[in-house]
Amino acid sequence: MNVAVIGLGLIGGSIAKAAKQNTEHRILGMDINESVRLKAKLLEAIDEVCTADDLPNCDMLILALHPRAAEEWLQQSAASLKEGALVVDCCGTKRRICQIGFALAEKYHFQFIGGHPMAGIERSGFEASSGKLFSKASMILTPGQHCDIRQLEFAKRFFLSLGFARITLSTPEEHDRIIAYTSQLAHVVSSSYMKSTTAFSHAGFSAGSFRDMTRVAQLHEGMWTELFLENREFLAQEIEDLIKQLQRYRDAITNQQEDDLRALLKEGRELKHKIDELSNK
Repeated sequence: MNVAVIGLGLIGGSIAKAAKQNTEHRILGMDINESVRLKAKLLEAIDEVCTADDLPNCDMLILALHPRAAEEWLQQSAASLKEGALVVDCCGTKRRICQIGFALAEKYHFQFIGGHPMAGIERSGFEASSGKLFSKASMILTPGQHCDIRQLEFAKRFFLSLGFARITLSTPEEHDRIIAYTSQLAHVVSSSYMKSTTAFSHAGFSAGSFRDMTRVAQLHEGMWTELFLENREFLAQEIEDLIKQLQRYRDAITNQQEDDLRALLKEGRELKHKIDELSNK
């Protein structure tokens, strides 16, 4: 089977490498950067560089592009795709790309499934990619109402073969609502946390909690701006809810309300324990 990976950055490069290492598929790679294309071929992360002429022969295409680039590529290339081909995107929000993908798939007779690999590191680009990136990670798939069950089952097997430990099925709406909390809010908080002038004095005074809080501040501002704005209503609500909770802690501390502060901290600890228990079931 011919599998084309469109975009050979951290995610696309890692998918290509994992597919080469763990499957028998022929892996083609497309990237706007010529040096990335050449490096991917030289390092045998792909079998061949993918061109527009190759698209009609591809059985599966994985769009590992930033949201706007993925939308533009799909709109420009949909008419060239093979009838019955499977297209899976890797964008961090799902409603807009799925709306476009589902409509184009119906028009041009291919299958589109929204996807979001829940894996990443602080660095970006092909040089940071790894065939082991998805080990023990979750892959979220958001199929449409009329998705071919055989294509969905193939997609599940394919991503499991790349090292993913779990396939989570969702709707685009549910995905965007939950991801606003589990991923996007954490990036906003981390970025905001770094704005304190005290950050410049942290050396010798910081340990694991500082590293955990600041890790995802090393984000790609272009991509995350697109993601935040595409998911603005869900993310803005999560930020508002967090502000309300922080105000409760601030007031208890400012007013020296020891019992209230202890209760707030206990509540947070117990919620963490309860959520961890549910996650491990």
